[in-house]
Parts: sequence; structure tokens; C-alpha cells
Amino acid sequence: MLRESLAADLIVELPNAVRLQRLVQTLREYFKAGAVGLLRLDDDSLRPLATVGLVHEALGRRFVIAQHPRLAAIMASREPTWFEPDSRLPDPYDGLLDHPDNGPLAVHDCMGVSLYVEGRVWGAITLDALRPGTFDRQARDELKRCSLQIEAALRVTRLEQENRSLRLSRSEPQDARGPVEEGEILGQSEVLHQLLNELDVLADSELPVLLLGETGVGKELFARRLHRLSRRAHKPLVQVNCAALPESLAESELFGHVKGAFSGATSDRAGRFDAANGGTLFLDEVGELPLSVQAKLLRTLQNGEIQRLGADKPLHVDVRIIAATNRHLPDSIRDGLFRADLYHRLSVYPVPIPPLRERGPDVLVLAGHFLELNRSRLGLRGLRLSPAAERALLAYPWPGNVRELEHVISRAALKQLSRGGSRSQILTLEPDVLDLDSSVKGAEPSGQPPEATVDGPFQPLSEAVDDCQRQKIHQALSRCRNNWARAARLLEVDPSNLHKLARRLRLK
Repeated sequence: MLRESLAADLIVELPNAVRLQRLVQTLREYFKAGAVGLLRLDDDSLRPLATVGLVHEALGRRFVIAQHPRLAAIMASREPTWFEPDSRLPDPYDGLLDHPDNGPLAVHDCMGVSLYVEGRVWGAITLDALRPGTFDRQARDELKRCSLQIEAALRVTRLEQENRSLRLSRSEPQDARGPVEEGEILGQSEVLHQLLNELDVLADSELPVLLLGETGVGKELFARRLHRLSRRAHKPLVQVNCAALPESLAESELFGHVKGAFSGATSDRAGRFDAANGGTLFLDEVGELPLSVQAKLLRTLQNGEIQRLGADKPLHVDVRIIAATNRHLPDSIRDGLFRADLYHRLSVYPVPIPPLRERGPDVLVLAGHFLELNRSRLGLRGLRLSPAAERALLAYPWPGNVRELEHVISRAALKQLSRGGSRSQILTLEPDVLDLDSSVKGAEPSGQPPEATVDGPFQPLSEAVDDCQRQKIHQALSRCRNNWARAARLLEVDPSNLHKLARRLRLK
């Protein structure tokens, strides 16, 4: 009956995510398991692709095999591996099963089997049950027999992925394990899926791309994905933080210089455009470039030529530009800080990156990723969120986005451990250690924007944002006794960016 159910899904046209989710659901029902996880091998870690019976944040975890003895035992054998209910080996899912108590499990049943596709290890399937004795000898034998159908489903999934890659003109097919993600973009929200699909199509073009989004949304990760999926993937991706370039050296850093071009130029030096020739140049915080450099960048975009500082002749370069900014560049154009013609060249295809508050349950997936990182870093048996902490994370507006979430989880783990938590126990983070804004802590996400006051004249959004930034800078300077470096750390911004922002807001 089980094998027939699994085989039936192989002949039905289904989206890959749906097929894999139906697979784990079928296994859970047949084996009467509390939870089932399908995990793909990525280098030295196992990554959950589909789960049932686990808390949502488990999808964001990456289980380093060497740190989890049970997973190591499963991956070391082609036969199903079963663990005695009283096994002293820690279970990677302790505290992560989605059940009414939602607490650590002292006794339960666990089994799993490694999976292979075309002779190469692909990953594993794991089954956990709340009742000892659920997985008897007959259940283990049945898991061994149905593993062939599970591997067949993975082969179908792989073929569909390769066909999709060919349609997107990918130069090389994926291997049996799929690509190893460098700087993986985590999440399952509809808004993220739409964005990734858009980027997959855009990657194959040679158009300049302008990534727009708030600080901390991960614009660098999206730029890397664009390069990785492009026909330039075998060539360099060179990243330039424009905000960190000293104005006096910005032109030399980007375009290079010849010997004697200025005092201290003792030899010829290639710039970032030379380094990215044939590949991609990622200009992060492009709105911070000096106007003089903007003019030379415009010429490069128009003619594909650069001129090194002090050189007589231009050089041809073949570079795709991906730019990113957290500023509203039309305002910078209005203020005379950015060239309108360069803006139109860079924004041939603008891509807004959604802030974390618009990605719904992705907050929990990302939290799971940071929880596992901190569990490993601190040497803990387990680290998890309480239901109340999950609600607090979902309700919080995340002005600092993914970067802020990472810092919140790291601080909370350290705080919980400093309060007497034992590394040998499963630590549960409650809302109080998350240290979120008390006005939203523990509130339920309503999905509705707050009601705006109607008192007084209506203020344009750009002016309201400027007023808010002025207020926060004044507060930070007041707390730090007008120490700009300390204020920058308090505001979690780069000091040079803070000085530039203060000048724009006429605070200096």
C-alpha cells in the first residue's frame, strides 16, 4: 500500500515542493510517526527540504553531520538505522517536534536511512515517534523496501530541476545533490518565491540590475545569486562597498591608475573593473559614490571602456553591473548628490527586496538557521524558541531586517546561558530574553498597518523618514555624549555612512 502510494505520485505532474511534501506526509501516516524529515546533503551538512510534525523554524536549520551522532550513523550506512529508545545519543530534533507540550522529549523512537541518486549520496529520510516501540523490525524492513520509491521521487525532482536549468540557459547541469548554496537565501513565503523566480529569469540577461531595499535585507546574497545563475558564473564576482571608498581614492580603486598618476603611485595598478573583466561587478551602496566618479562610471556603462587614472588611452572591459542601495535615489538626484543619467543607466531593471516584516513565517525559518548556528557555536545540546517567543518574533516589525534578527538570536542565546542555563540541556528562549521592543513584544501579528493620526498637516513620506532619522541620531548622540563613533555603533551603522547621512540631514 505504501509503495503504491509513493509510486502514484511519480506519474502525476506536481511542483517539486508539493511532491516532496506529499512524500513525507505519506510516510508519516503509514509509519504512525510523530515527525518525518527529508534532508539533502550540502557539503558537510544536512538541510531539511520537506518536513511534517516539526516546528516551522526547523526548516531553517542546517545540521552539521559531525555534530550530530545520529545523523552521522544514518549517513554511514545504506541500511536503515534504528536507535534504542534509551539511546544516550542526542537527537537533533529534541525540542523541535510540533506537539502540544512542545518541550524536550526524554524517550522516543527514531530511525532513518541514507538516500542515493544515481549512485551518489543525496541525503537522508528520518522518522521520529513519541511512543517507544513504534518502529519495530517490520517497520524498519518496510522503510528499506520503500527507499527505492523515495529515491525515484528524488530522481524525478532532479530531472525537473535540470530541465528548468536548461530553459534558463544554464551552462552546466546540477549534480546529483543539487548545487551547494553559497550564502543561501532562506524562506518559503510567496513574496520571496516571486522574487527568486524573477531573479532566475533576469540572471540570464546582460542587463544592469539595481537592487533596492532597506539595510539588512540581504542585498549582497541576491547579487551573488544573480551572478551564480548567470552565464558569467565561471568568471569573477567582484564586490565594492562604495560607502567605504575614500573620496580621494575612489576613482583609482574602481578604474586603476598608472605609475606617477599621483603622489605615491609608484607602479601601475589595475582597478576593480579589471578584476571583474568577463564577470560581474557588484557596487554596494552605489548612492555613496562621489559625483566625479559617477561621471566615469556612466561612460563605462555607455561605452564599455575604462580609463585608468593618469592614462592616455581607454581600455575595453566586459563587465555586468549589479548595483544596490538603501537610499531613495530620486531624492539624491533632487539634492544634487546623484546623477540622473547614471540612475537611469543603472535602473534598467530595478528589483525591490522585500523587508523581513513582509515575509511572514520566513522570520521563523531564518530564526531556526541562527538558532542552530548559535547552538553549535556555544556547544549546546539544543536551542529552541517557546511558542510565545515565536509569536513575538512574528509580531515585531524588524527595522534592521535579517541582520537584526541574527543579532537578536545571538544575544538571547548568550543571555539565556548566562542566567544559569546548562549546555547539556535544551535551552528554550522566551520573549523576555529576545529583548524586543516592549510595544510589540508578545503581540499577535494582525497583518494590518497601524492607524495613522490625522492631526496636523499631512507630511510626505520622505520628510517623515528624514525627521525620524534626525530624531534617532540626536538620541544616539545624547546617550553617547556627542561621540560620533559610539553613536554609530549604537545605531548599528557604519561611521562614514552616519557622517554622510548627518550632512544630508543638515545636522553637521
